[in-house]
Amino acid sequence: MVVCTVGTFDLLHVGHLALLEYCAKLGSKVAVGVASDEVVRLYKPNIPVIPLEQRIEMLKALCCVDIVLPYHELDYLAVCKAVKADIFVIGEDWGRKPHNRNVENYFNMQAKRIVQIKYNSRNSSTKIKQNVIAQFQNKRSVKEIA
Repeated sequence: MVVCTVGTFDLLHVGHLALLEYCAKLGSKVAVGVASDEVVRLYKPNIPVIPLEQRIEMLKALCCVDIVLPYHELDYLAVCKAVKADIFVIGEDWGRKPHNRNVENYFNMQAKRIVQIKYNSRNSSTKIKQNVIAQFQNKRSVKEIA
């Protein structure tokens, strides 16, 4: 069975790894859709720090991931169909937007599964970025005092 998930995967961290390892336990192949910068702009205030090609390369290097493909439109269903997904893994922030409902309707009609997981709030690319900025600003403040 093919298990699919999608995301930005900027600043790859242990939360991403836990998600992908969980996906690997659900099926025989893990497919990951990686959001392009154009797609990320539709739902996040900033584009990723890591370029799309590098995010793809990092994901391909993980032994728990079998297929990695970028998506350039906010169309998760196209990603799922492209990899012939049997299971789609989503996060707890999955909403009721039309592109999400399309996936739900398709998976229900095809008798396929959607699995929703909880995020660990300690693991976030946004928090990593905030920590880096805070450390940089703290070093700058110390130098200015000296």
